[in-house]
Amino acid sequence: MPLPERHRPVNPCWLVYLLRCHDGSLYCGITNDLPKRLLAHAAGKASRYTRARLPVALAYSEPHKSKSAALKREVAIKKLSRPQKDRLLSSKPARHGIMLFNCQQSPPTRRPP
Repeated sequence: MPLPERHRPVNPCWLVYLLRCHDGSLYCGITNDLPKRLLAHAAGKASRYTRARLPVALAYSEPHKSKSAALKREVAIKKLSRPQKDRLLSSKPARHGIMLFNCQQSPPTRRPP
């Protein structure tokens, strides 16, 4: 039985995103509604970590077709060293603070060193 309209997700596409915090640190998370999540971070309601490090700015995001895939990528990004995360950010920076994706797009591929 299909879900009623009010219970369907706003966007079936999941995004992994990185925020650059005021202190220079990076925060990694996932969402299926990036604008709403960014507003929650800005209001200090999305994460205890970012609440203490406001303001934050979107530095990077990439699309995934499922929540599971996004969670796996989030874990992989969190395991990266800071220099590796900086290389990821420089490989595909956010444009004008927000990148919009079609879920049919593939996430960025790794560049050879």
